[in-house]
Amino acid sequence: MEFPVYLYLGSWRIHPHVLFESLGYFLGFRLYLWTRRPSEMTKLMSLQILAGTILGAALGAKLLFWFENPLATWEQLRQFHFLWGGKTIVGGLLGGLIGVELTKRWIGWKSSTGDDFVYPLMLGLGLGRIGCFLTGLDDHTYGTATTWITGIDFGDGIMRHPTQLYEIAFLMILAICLIPLYRQSRLMSVLSTEVQSKAPYTSYVSGRMFQWFMASYLLFRFLIEYIKPTLHPYWGHNNIQLACLAGLVYYSWIMWGRGRKASSSIKAIG
Repeated sequence: MEFPVYLYLGSWRIHPHVLFESLGYFLGFRLYLWTRRPSEMTKLMSLQILAGTILGAALGAKLLFWFENPLATWEQLRQFHFLWGGKTIVGGLLGGLIGVELTKRWIGWKSSTGDDFVYPLMLGLGLGRIGCFLTGLDDHTYGTATTWITGIDFGDGIMRHPTQLYEIAFLMILAICLIPLYRQSRLMSVLSTEVQSKAPYTSYVSGRMFQWFMASYLLFRFLIEYIKPTLHPYWGHNNIQLACLAGLVYYSWIMWGRGRKASSSIKAIG
């Protein structure tokens, strides 16, 4: 296989990263619109939260990328093409989370909104990683050299871990594992308060599905970064791993620390 793997539509030659990243955004958003639960949120509130999500994700993706190589970032502060040229998924997820929570506080919305985003996010991430894989070395998302049977030559004569495919496989497994929480989340959204108090699903906390998704994905990314040929300038870790650790600490507190003290009627942050 020769990388990048361009796709052709008639006389058009389409770069795989552009195509699959665009598909990820489009189909992920369409899935969100199709599967989101009924809500009393107004259209204005929805637009405000969406704007907060996009702004937070964009800033988070850029800021975390700049810390990949702090010396290079400092030396090229005036070269906007360098600063504008990269982004990270982990930074986007954490930045989007912060953007959502700040916006919800600003508009006074207290209910969790995260569960509706889980499967759309996984679909978008999976499609995006297909584009990363088909792009090859130019995308800088491949793994270190390996002798495993999974090794792939991306064009430089070195068999490498296809970390993009590992992530797609992980997302597929996680999607299956989250089905019970998805069903509970859907059921709780249609039951009345009186019925909920008598239902066997009262132990389900709104937003818990999103919390499990984020914690699982951050743990996966923390581990997979050990087999990526990126700089690890922070005590043997890279920028993404530090962000993952911060996110894991936060979700540990949300799911086990604060969750034990809160009553089942209090909505956990999603």
